[in-house]
Amino acid sequence: MAPTLYTARFADPAEVTEFVVNKGNGVKGLSETGIKALPDQYIQPFEERLINKFVNETDEAIPVIDMSNPDESKVAEAICDAAEKWGFFQVINHGVPLEVLDNVKAATHMFFNLPVEEKSRYTKENSLSTNVRFGTSFSPRAEKALEWKDYLSLFFVSEAEAEQFWPDVCKNEALEYMNKSKTMVRKLLEYLGKNLNVKELDKTKESLFMGSVRVNLNYYPICPNPDLTVGVGRHSDVSSLTILLQDQIGGLHVRSLSSGNWVHVPPVPGSFVINIGDAMQILSNGRYKSVEHRVLANGSNNRISVPIFVNPKPESVIGPLPEVIANGDKPIYRDVVYSDYVRYFFKKAHDGKKTVDFAKI
Repeated sequence: MAPTLYTARFADPAEVTEFVVNKGNGVKGLSETGIKALPDQYIQPFEERLINKFVNETDEAIPVIDMSNPDESKVAEAICDAAEKWGFFQVINHGVPLEVLDNVKAATHMFFNLPVEEKSRYTKENSLSTNVRFGTSFSPRAEKALEWKDYLSLFFVSEAEAEQFWPDVCKNEALEYMNKSKTMVRKLLEYLGKNLNVKELDKTKESLFMGSVRVNLNYYPICPNPDLTVGVGRHSDVSSLTILLQDQIGGLHVRSLSSGNWVHVPPVPGSFVINIGDAMQILSNGRYKSVEHRVLANGSNNRISVPIFVNPKPESVIGPLPEVIANGDKPIYRDVVYSDYVRYFFKKAHDGKKTVDFAKI
């Protein structure tokens, strides 16, 4: 079918939903029809589109931290400082082999380049495991305006489960990426913990800080009217820590805690972007900040990113750590079951930092 017919065909919102969501074509399929105008349900509210215009007008930058510095106390201090003042930082020389990063990026492209019939085996309706989910936007049924992004979400339960259910084309690469990053994640959590009087990451703390892991493969295809929509809307993550591998295209923006400006996070080859999630903000009683961020849509390039969400176990109860309260701090959050917190987040559209209010006292 010629692309011009597609343009006419997508005038009806129901047809867009049918093609993108129900048939599993995603926005990648939509982009590849050659549409010249953004379908209405992707057009963001005016104030969100306004942000797109002002997003690069600042000279602030998130810290870039070299983890190979022989003075470990300096590294730890820089990380904790960034966690308090920015909620975001980049790390270089982090010990994860660069070839592992290249492999998982290549595997991400390979998954999204599969025929629609293949990818559709992993949609909510078809997936043989609730831990493997191919989808589009964030929460299409809750959103007034959709986001210009497709994703494959892989929740890790065990190597055997991943072996059985994760897609062959990216399974080994995603597992290796997750496993090879563990040492660095532990290190980051030890630094952040020590600064909160947590002497060591024992079994209990480990299950609280990093008890469950999810890897997402994200795909942001070329967009006909990038200034009218977003790749991802304003939100903070629900994780303890998010480890993000981005390609060289760029587009991630973070809201500065000191100025309120939106700051671009430029791709640094071989680096990870690390950010504090809501769970860590709650555990630290607000000392570490989870910060609003968003991703722009792009008019000229397809972009991918591969985040690892490091989370408490679903059944964990999260609240300010006893070690933090011991020094006389008043708790500002109540105890909540982590899975309840996550469920609340996914029930609604992206809405900035509002999720964390769910746990406020």
